[in-house]
Amino acid sequence: MCGISAYIGKENNAAEIVFNMLSRLEYRGYDSAGIAYVKEGKQDKIFVVKDKGMVEDVKKQYTPEHSDLCIGHTRWATHGESSKINAHPHLDCKQEIAVVHNGIIENYVSLKEILEEKGHKFISATDSEVLSHLIEEFYNKDDVLNLEEAIRQAIALLRGSYGIAVISSKEEKIVAARLGSPIIIGIGKDEDEYFISSDTNALLPYTNSTIPLNDGEIAILTKNDYKIINKDALPVQKKIEKILHDLQSAEKGEYAHYMLKEIFEQPRVINETMRGRLRLEEGIAKLGGVRMKKEEIRNINRIVFIACGTSLHAGMLGKYLMEEIARIPTEVEYASEFKYKFPVIDKGTLVIAISQSGETADTIASLREAKERGANTLGIVNVVGSTIAREAEKGVYVYAGPEIGVASTKAFTAQITALYLLSMYFGRIRNTISGFALRELVEEFARIPGKVSKILDDADVIKDIADEFYNYGDFLYLGRGYNFPIALEGALKLKEISYIHAEGYPAGEMKHGPIAMIDENFPTMAILVKDNVYNKIMSNVEEIKARHGRFIAIITEGDEEVKKILKGDDKNKVISVPKTHPLFYPFLTVVPLQLFAYFCALKLGRNVDKPRNLAKSVTVE
Repeated sequence: MCGISAYIGKENNAAEIVFNMLSRLEYRGYDSAGIAYVKEGKQDKIFVVKDKGMVEDVKKQYTPEHSDLCIGHTRWATHGESSKINAHPHLDCKQEIAVVHNGIIENYVSLKEILEEKGHKFISATDSEVLSHLIEEFYNKDDVLNLEEAIRQAIALLRGSYGIAVISSKEEKIVAARLGSPIIIGIGKDEDEYFISSDTNALLPYTNSTIPLNDGEIAILTKNDYKIINKDALPVQKKIEKILHDLQSAEKGEYAHYMLKEIFEQPRVINETMRGRLRLEEGIAKLGGVRMKKEEIRNINRIVFIACGTSLHAGMLGKYLMEEIARIPTEVEYASEFKYKFPVIDKGTLVIAISQSGETADTIASLREAKERGANTLGIVNVVGSTIAREAEKGVYVYAGPEIGVASTKAFTAQITALYLLSMYFGRIRNTISGFALRELVEEFARIPGKVSKILDDADVIKDIADEFYNYGDFLYLGRGYNFPIALEGALKLKEISYIHAEGYPAGEMKHGPIAMIDENFPTMAILVKDNVYNKIMSNVEEIKARHGRFIAIITEGDEEVKKILKGDDKNKVISVPKTHPLFYPFLTVVPLQLFAYFCALKLGRNVDKPRNLAKSVTVE
């Protein structure tokens, strides 16, 4: 959940480079920052600059120095409050070793007690400081010849997760290692400089050539070379992978916030994820990355989606799609719970892991659990080379490009695009949908990006509504069928970035409790489009109105029945979306909810791209 950056090479402004890399990781969420470096000509001492607060504020405390190696970190507090002492990097007793760490050391208490008995002095409340002292303990043994060997022996004692970068004042190298927390090596253009990061976005200004580390691997970087070994110190040959997006795609451009840019990128993202997969001429969907034989697809007897947060809502929509189109019984599980519930899995079960980053710790743990129990596995991810992309047996990449805003928007629409394609692909092979019906879906699917663009053209209408409703402290979001997961997603967006309490509910459940909350101070966002449950949700809106509750209704263009309800009543509002096949309304109903959350947060003066307490990628359990 934190960010790691490091540099070693030909440049003598290593700290400046690392500060710049850290600034590109700010979107991940953090509360403190720091760097450690060795001055040119003074290799006998490590210099540290760190403090709580923003990267730019910590950088002001740094006096430019000539240095060709540096490690840096942005911290999101887990063990110990946000403070200068708890900020990374952490030093050993002799101040000869500096460590930055992402993850959680589960056995740090027992390790700390052992190290304290040996005379080590701890100054922070973090679990991470154990690492610097543990490496020091091995580094000072006669039989340990170098930093990487000390690190290899130290990490063998750890339980939990880690992504680390380590330097020593005695050696001109940076050593990195990972277990459950991402570490990516960047290769300079002339192979005379090397970078380390926990996220490819930090590498983009410098290189697009990367080597993601696998669990248990250790990388040793010097000015002129690199090598990678495993936990047994044996060399590992790795393929260099290219970052598929460019620097410009990770910039904000003319938009006020990354989130707004990413909302407006959704028509392009849907198109990109469809490209080459939605065969309009043939009236079919095809996914090469699935790599399953037709008979294998026909033998799937159950699908289980595992995901967290917004990706979970995508999976909930995927359940409706798989059951209606492909006629496969489908379940959706919180990845954070799946591993611990002794799931019933067999070889006829396809477990689909959904994650924007491909590094969500709970989802990775659940994916591994499913594989151990004999399930077929498939990943839906946005990041090439991520852990889920590598460990799932099959995969579907979505082409959202870098998503910088913490509150996911375009990655969600890319994920559901992939799920629509996957359900159509499975449905065709299993003969659960006719060729005529499939062609009808394919043709309408191709029109969806244009219809999303039309909603975005009317964003000012949604802004005006947000300006009127932003000061309410509670919201109820109602949806039914395909739009129930969208109600959950809309409520989550409002909570995430505006800090307004909101609850998503299936509309049919309103009478079973939530209706007690309805009054003039508790507005409802109702998804009321023309589909097969339209009349049911219309009754809910009537019930809200009868209890003097305010509502915003997302309706299909030209809906005269809703206008009759609103006649002479200007306290309730409507947002119109283009007409589509009922199956595809989620693409059109989620966009107004994203914009509504954005404009409410803007009106309240919130930090839209970096909401409090949240991290973009949750890489610890």
